Parts: sequence; structure tokens; C-alpha cells
Amino acid sequence: MTRTDGPEALLADLLEETSLVIACGPGGVGKTTTAAALGLAAAASLDARVLVLTVDPARRLADALGLDGIGNDVAEVPASFFTALGHEARGSLSVAMLDAGASWDRLIRTTAPSPEVAEEIISNPLYRNITTRFARGHEYIAMERIFELVGTGEFDLLILDTPPSQSAIDLLDAPERMADFFSSRLLGWLTAPLRSRLLNFATRPFTALADRVLGTQFLTDTSRFFLLLQGMYDGFVERSNAVAALLREPTTLFVVVTTPETIPVNEARRFVDALKARSLRLGVVIANKVLPSSLLDADTLQAAGRMVADTEALEADLAESGIEDAGGVARVLAAISENFENFAVLAGRQRALLDELRSRHDVVIELPHLLDEVVDVEALSRIGNLLLAEPTG
Repeated sequence: MTRTDGPEALLADLLEETSLVIACGPGGVGKTTTAAALGLAAAASLDARVLVLTVDPARRLADALGLDGIGNDVAEVPASFFTALGHEARGSLSVAMLDAGASWDRLIRTTAPSPEVAEEIISNPLYRNITTRFARGHEYIAMERIFELVGTGEFDLLILDTPPSQSAIDLLDAPERMADFFSSRLLGWLTAPLRSRLLNFATRPFTALADRVLGTQFLTDTSRFFLLLQGMYDGFVERSNAVAALLREPTTLFVVVTTPETIPVNEARRFVDALKARSLRLGVVIANKVLPSSLLDADTLQAAGRMVADTEALEADLAESGIEDAGGVARVLAAISENFENFAVLAGRQRALLDELRSRHDVVIELPHLLDEVVDVEALSRIGNLLLAEPTG
């Protein structure tokens, strides 16, 4: 991937040495929008084949990227989306939306010792229920899907929008925990009825009762299912280790996305610390929905304070200037000034949180709070351009 003419920009420079970007952060911070905007900007300004793998994007955002009807299979964004920006893309942009069920099926077929075993596992009623409810399963299967796409060699830059989770650190632990499951004592206990004649004999009354209550052959089917899973141990653990190794590749770049609020910033701070503790490559922290620093201008705040504190004097000044309904205008201006003061307080809290975040990682890109929603390619392009500009601070 070669850099073309353009402004010197830290994130764009980091992309020169990157083949995988993993956008991490809690839910509701604009992670999907950020990943899509970064992919659009990279495809437009870099000579690269870019793929964005997103997780359940908002419908309007999906429409903006041409995602309608797109799922686990990769589809290229039409060139008309770049034409709408007023120029031709130097690279290409492809997109896919994670289909967890289809990805699990593909993984089982890849790691199973035979097609027959794979189909028996997939057709078992327990299979779909377990894969949809597996703790950290969604995080793992997203990483598994991106690992598969990296292996195709069809793309220069892949961007993963990770699933929201209670803790972003779950993403880092998911491959190891998945491998641990296949070697766990629990899995051995679940498969014991089919592996031990003695245990079968000893537990026959319980098995018969369970089958009457839960359905014919319930425990037998359950044991058979987990026995098949255990038979995939070598292939699955090898695959999980390969996924974990992908996280540690020097060409993998983590981007932490947050908003300047206490809970998201705390989560981002923990994730930054976890990345550094694991010696993983952290690029930038992206703070979405940041209020402008102009709200903290001392002279403006002083003027707003005077309007709020002395409405009568403001009304007199307006009346002296010949303003009709000076009282009404004064009350409106005082309300606006009070609103300004409230936003200034919020901006001050945001600034304190961002400064604390910079104490963990000094490269923080601030994206402004946009009043309009990101619903079209132009809005995504504006965000992408900001991402590839010089970071603040």
C-alpha cells in the first residue's frame, strides 16, 4: 500500500504499516460510523484495496455504504459513491456485515475432521443455541471472520468494527478462552456418558428420567454433540491460537473509540492499559462527539454570565437601543446565555476527561459533536477527512 499526495497525517502514516485495523470500544460511541468513515477515507486517499467488516450497522449507515442486502459475503461499494464526493477513489472499498451464524457454520466446516462430522454438529439442535449464547462467542467469531478474510490476501487493509461487549478487553481474551473451552473439565464431563460404560450404567436411571422430562435421547444427543466438539480439539485450538497471533502481529493496529463521558472514557482507559500490558500495537484513541473548545473562551463566558445575572440591565440597554419588546428579547438572550454556560460546564468536564485519557496515550483524535446524523456518503467523508488530519493536542 503506497501513500499518495496529501497532508501529513499521523493516522494515515500509521496505515502505511498496517494491514488490519481493529476498532474497539463500548457500544454507543460511534464505533461503526468511525470504522466505515475510516474505510471510506482510506479507499479514497490511499492506493489500497480496503475492506470494512462491520457489526450490525444502523440501517441508514448501511444504506450510505450500499450495504442493503449485504451479509457475511464481501461486496464492493460501487464507484458512484466516490463520484458523489467529487473525485475518483485511488483505491477500492469493499464491505461485509458479520453474520455470526454463517461464520460459525464456516468455522465448524473448516475445523471438523470430515464434512459428515461438520454437518452432524451443525444439524444438532444444541448447536445454534450454544453458538448464539456462548460467552465471548460474538467477539471471537468476529475475529475468526476477519482472520479468514486476512488469509485470502485479497485486501491491503482490513478494518474490523468489533461487537459491543460489557468490557472491550473481552475481545483480547476471546481466542484464549475459546481454546480453553475445548480442553476444559466441563467439556470432559459433558462427554463422559458416551465415553464411559461404567458411567453410562451408573447414570442410566437419571438418563431415563431426563429423557422423559426433556425429550427422547436428550442426554445422549447432548453427549454426542459435545463429544464431536471435543474431537475437533486439535483443529479448533490451532485455529484459536492463530487468531490470537493475529492480534499480536506488528501489522495489526488497534484504534480505541470512545466519547468524552465518564463510563466510556473509563472503559477506553482500561483498554488502553490492557493493550500496553499485552504489548499490542495501539495507534490512536478517537473521541467522538466532542464539544468545541470555543465554549471555554473566558471573554464569552464572562459576557454570558453578565446576561444571565442582570436581565433588567440587559433589558434597559436593549430598550435604550430602540429594540421593540426589549423585555422579551432580554429574556431570550438570558436563556441562550444560560444554555451556553451549561454547555461550557459540559465542555469543561469533557476536556478534563480527555486530558486524563491523554495521560494514558498521547495521540487522541477529537471528532466534533455533529448535530446531523451520519446518513450519507458526504457525512462519512467529512468524518474520514478529520480522522486523517493532524490530531489535536
